[in-house]
Amino acid sequence: MTTADSCTVLFNTEKKDNVSQDEILNLLETSDEKVKVKALKSAMILLLDGDPMPKVLMTVIRFCITTDHHELKKVLMLFWEIVPKYGGDGKLLPEMILVCNALRNDLNHSNEFVRGSMLRLLCKLREPEIIEPLLPSIKVCLEHRHSYVRRHSALALHHIRKHFGQALIPDGAELVEKFISVETDLGSRRNAFLMLFNEAEDVAIEFLTVNASEFDRFGDGFALLVLELTRKVCRRDPAQKSQFVRFLFQLLGSASAAVCYEAAWTLASLSSSPTAVRAAASTYTALLCSQSDNNVKLIVLERLAEIKRRHSRVLSEILMDVLRALASPNVDICKRTLEITMSLVSNRNIDEVLQVLKREIIRTRTSDMERGAEYRALLINSIHSCASRFPSVAESVTHVLMDFLGLDGAVDVIIFIRSIVQQYPSLCPVVLEQLLASFSEIQAPPVLATTLWILGEYVELDLLDRCFGVIAQGLGGPLASVGTIDDVSPDIPRQLHPSSPRSKSVVLEDGTYASQAVATESDAVLTDSTPHLRRIILSGDIYLGTITASALTKLTLKTIQQYGSCSVLAKQRQCSTIVLCCELGDLANSKVLATPDPVTSQYADAEDLSSSSVADSIERLAFLIHLLLDPSPGQTSALWLLEGKTSFQCCLQYRNKTELGTAFSAPSDDKLHSASNQPDDLIMWRQLRQASTDNIALELYDVGDLQRATGLREATDSFGVKLSHVYQLSGFTDPVYAEACVTVHDYDIVLEILIINRTTSTLTNLTVELATMGDLKLVERPQSLTLAPSAQHSIRANIKVSSTETGHIFGTIVFEKSSSAEKTYVNLNNIHLDIMDYIRPAGCSDDSFRHMWAEFEWENKVAIATSITGLEDFLEHIVECTNMRCLTPQSSLDGSSTFLAANLYAKSIFGEDALVNVSVEKKDDADGKLSGYIRIRSKTQGIALSLGDRITAVQRGMAKIS
Repeated sequence: MTTADSCTVLFNTEKKDNVSQDEILNLLETSDEKVKVKALKSAMILLLDGDPMPKVLMTVIRFCITTDHHELKKVLMLFWEIVPKYGGDGKLLPEMILVCNALRNDLNHSNEFVRGSMLRLLCKLREPEIIEPLLPSIKVCLEHRHSYVRRHSALALHHIRKHFGQALIPDGAELVEKFISVETDLGSRRNAFLMLFNEAEDVAIEFLTVNASEFDRFGDGFALLVLELTRKVCRRDPAQKSQFVRFLFQLLGSASAAVCYEAAWTLASLSSSPTAVRAAASTYTALLCSQSDNNVKLIVLERLAEIKRRHSRVLSEILMDVLRALASPNVDICKRTLEITMSLVSNRNIDEVLQVLKREIIRTRTSDMERGAEYRALLINSIHSCASRFPSVAESVTHVLMDFLGLDGAVDVIIFIRSIVQQYPSLCPVVLEQLLASFSEIQAPPVLATTLWILGEYVELDLLDRCFGVIAQGLGGPLASVGTIDDVSPDIPRQLHPSSPRSKSVVLEDGTYASQAVATESDAVLTDSTPHLRRIILSGDIYLGTITASALTKLTLKTIQQYGSCSVLAKQRQCSTIVLCCELGDLANSKVLATPDPVTSQYADAEDLSSSSVADSIERLAFLIHLLLDPSPGQTSALWLLEGKTSFQCCLQYRNKTELGTAFSAPSDDKLHSASNQPDDLIMWRQLRQASTDNIALELYDVGDLQRATGLREATDSFGVKLSHVYQLSGFTDPVYAEACVTVHDYDIVLEILIINRTTSTLTNLTVELATMGDLKLVERPQSLTLAPSAQHSIRANIKVSSTETGHIFGTIVFEKSSSAEKTYVNLNNIHLDIMDYIRPAGCSDDSFRHMWAEFEWENKVAIATSITGLEDFLEHIVECTNMRCLTPQSSLDGSSTFLAANLYAKSIFGEDALVNVSVEKKDDADGKLSGYIRIRSKTQGIALSLGDRITAVQRGMAKIS
């Protein structure tokens, strides 16, 4: 028997008093009941610490056993539970006869609370010599008038039968069967059925069959026991499923949420038939909509996700009921709901799904929802996914999303619109009309940049004039009011020229004078009525100005194609766009000259502009001017007007191909099935079975037939996996040999420590003292024990985990030999808990990765030092050893190059994100060795450091192997 099984009470011993045995004896002999209570508590703590105190037991019998004080009687019951009851020879102490008589008196006490408390104590005792004389009194308590006594009497019989079998109660099953047939109390009936469930299974099943129509009156505890019995019987013998089908479907309609949940889980785990799965999914959906606890909703959603992985077609039938969970104000619940439901959308329900999504996205504008912007982005992405899969609904959702171009989430909206105008040309005119109407409301620079690109690429002849005017209005006024360059050029400099450089005399380090160009602020004033585009460009966003000039250049080239290069309108737009490019270049130069270097605090010269951050924008503006000065039809103009859409079309095709491959990829190894039947196993065939009137039972039974016929079973954890987590704690020559089996259960770790006495002496007070390092917490210390020569014992210890961090467990074994009181210490080897036990591969979008990379503050930089010579081989090795997923597409990694950069992502079981960027280069001057860095970022310090240590160890290990 392990320590965890025998431990029935737990005391806090941190604040204990240092009292001796004699002091406790004197306190017990007083007449003050409260003093006796305090003395008994001190005695129990000393007993738990290993002090035998042989004189205390008789003193307690003499002065405390006849008390009627309630608190003292309760503490006395705890004392009977932990006091040693056997002597050194292994025989029952003589004092226990008096104790047994006191226990019998309490069992026959007139107070029902005293009787019930004593029956609870008997559930914890493991001494048959004490239990046997009390059995007649326990049986009498089954007929007590008060339900509290009957309830605990049935429970006591269950524990006695469980631990001692039929030796003490040979007629226990018959006794409880008679008791449960006439019992009306819910708790008493539940405890009685618990005994039948464990000791007389056939009697329990017969009782269920007779009283199946009365389950609703038996209470939740009884219903949960029925479900446990169902799982136990059906997993042992699948042929028994038909007996419990009626019970399961009846419990699905229970008024208790716990019973409904357990019934649905039981039905889904025992059967794969559409009828059973549909009933379980409907129950989960009802719980999802009726429960207010967010934790309950997340648990139910995980169950629905499991059903979706195996029975997506059945779940799609109740898709609209699942989407009702979007009404929750919690964003995490809405996010998980969308993840489950979006892949279930089909032609039959796309209209209803879009109605729900549009209603929710409108709700985000009117409600003060926490993290509303994040939820709006999720809805927009979901609508985008639906519109990409079902073109017929793209037009209806575009009108709704246009209203969000000026709000949070506008980036996702404009990306969706960009895809729509490319994929569905028939919608392009309507979308462009709405885009032009909403242009003045757009405020975010990325949204403006994408909008200008769309207008430049897709606006054709009908909207050409209007589009040019809208962009000109966004710049602060019309750009083509007259037809000559002399008249047009003064109009734009007055609007886009915020500063002008001037010459300034400075003193150099050698004492000589020199002139330096310094920018001064102009009289440009920005007011509330200034258009957003103009405001952003004047604030220094040269990149957006370059995109504006590029869009106007495309519109001008289209004007030339339509009206000819000699038309007045084409000339006006050529001049206006050229002037804009010149002014943007002047603005870029002035911004660089007016900004001092952050290191030297010196202003830049005109010669240093080529190395500044705006050099690319200036080069692009020069190219646009050259293109406008020579707009004759040619290869350059054709490429400028057509290649943008062609490249974007290729990007969309690749993205759709990638998403399709991900959606229909092969299942992972843990979801595969493995054959687990033997050749001589019995196969039940439906065609050879007698006709059944219960169609539901027939379907449930067929699933078992099919699995038996094909030999398929879900893969379970093998014994070899458990052996791989066994750690040797001490040496073979130590007096005590110890080894531990470590089992990780997400938030807690279970240590099963095997201790073997390798000496010829009895070891007393043997204690395993454990300590932890990291975010690990020992729940309870293992108790002391006595080991006979060559005996062995198993100890279980629970350790709680609070975060993803590499931890260590270390300790010692302390014991005394029976021949001497000298303590001996055996130091144990450390147990290293790997971070890989908590890391799971995950996926996220590139935007989310960049957002988290900029937000997370903890970074760990690891230098690459490996003997691997291939870039892709090194990347695959890092991905495999860190249990992460590579977000960089394979097409970006293909080809011959001496440099590789990739992003990796994973998530811990605690919801922590782990970001990794691998930048590796193969240098020819280093004998072909790889060099570079691996950067790790996370929100917490522990995961960044632990993952860095893992990568360093993996690299070092490869070097040793090579």
